[in-house]
Amino acid sequence: MRVLGDRVALYLPVILMGLFALGTYWLVRSTPLPILHGPETQVRHEPDYFMRKFSVKSFDGAGRLKSEVLGTDARHFPDSDTLEVDLVRMRSFDEGGGLTIATAKRAVTNADATEVQLLGEARVVREPTGDKAGQVQPRMEFRGEFLHAFMETERVTSHKPVELTRGSDRFTADAMDFDNLKRVMELKGHVKGTLMPVAAK
Repeated sequence: MRVLGDRVALYLPVILMGLFALGTYWLVRSTPLPILHGPETQVRHEPDYFMRKFSVKSFDGAGRLKSEVLGTDARHFPDSDTLEVDLVRMRSFDEGGGLTIATAKRAVTNADATEVQLLGEARVVREPTGDKAGQVQPRMEFRGEFLHAFMETERVTSHKPVELTRGSDRFTADAMDFDNLKRVMELKGHVKGTLMPVAAK
């Protein structure tokens, strides 16, 4: 018996190692294969929600209406956080209460409607307003197939032909950059203008 016990004790580590090997083999066979991750999915320019016959308003800290966007259909794109609007009409009020109205067949606007690209029969109208010096600024109207309006900084630009009416004066150009705060307008390309005489007081 003692000899048998010595032999078992001698082979016990080998037997245990064999059992461990069999257990490890069984675990490897039973464990599911890891999920191989492919290349990261690219974010697509697809809308995540739609709106129909809608109106979106934003207000300033004092509760005054700052801007309003109306349209027949709209699509929001989360990758760029932009809103595409069909048959758009926008109203925007500056700090002095001056009103600017923009309309177009289609528009692309950022989240807070401070930057708007107007496409197709685009029109931006700034109603007459008084400046800080008390002088009345005449009504201004921009027309074109593309207008890029920056509502907060009061800029309107376009790389396509535009028509501008300021009071009784009328201009046309191949491109335009108008900064209302600086009172600077840059007309490019073939520029034509009609200046009406100011009536004597």
